[in-house]
Amino acid sequence: MLNYYSSIKEEKSYSGLTVKEISPLMKLILRGKSREFLATIGKNVNMILPMEANTSSTSDNYTSMWLSPDEWMLVSNNTVDKENNKYEIQELLFNKISKTNLGAVTDVTDQFVMIELTGEKIFELISAGCPFNFNEFKTKKGAVAQTLLLQIDVIFYLKEINTVNLFVRRSFSEHLMSWINDTASRL
Repeated sequence: MLNYYSSIKEEKSYSGLTVKEISPLMKLILRGKSREFLATIGKNVNMILPMEANTSSTSDNYTSMWLSPDEWMLVSNNTVDKENNKYEIQELLFNKISKTNLGAVTDVTDQFVMIELTGEKIFELISAGCPFNFNEFKTKKGAVAQTLLLQIDVIFYLKEINTVNLFVRRSFSEHLMSWINDTASRL
């Protein structure tokens, strides 16, 4: 794992809202569309990738999020060793998928920061800087949405009702956290 500056030093609590970074988590982008690609992922991750737009699948160890008809983000459900960026599942999938030309497996662990937002004011906060209509999203556990928050590309994952995981590129995370802290303090 790379040494990097984290934009979130500690858990922040506001009225009706808690913000914290969950780190380090393994994050992989999976790309492919053949039946053999899907079967290989299913056998090795012990999960069927979600095929419906804006949905997710979860197993004991991983969560997969639909990003496009041939793209998913696979995230570990548990933190990993901070001193090591070698992941058995990444190596296994790379060897069985990328090396055999079934698709692509890309490690984006260091590219994305995962921020966990909890509380009843989550959607009040993110609606202040996001054009997306969360009315339907916030009622469907496991829902996934890719949109803009403060003109920054983000991925929202509804882990539980009143718990949202927000994935943002590391280079934008400090700016986004500054906005979240400022906006959350005014809710």
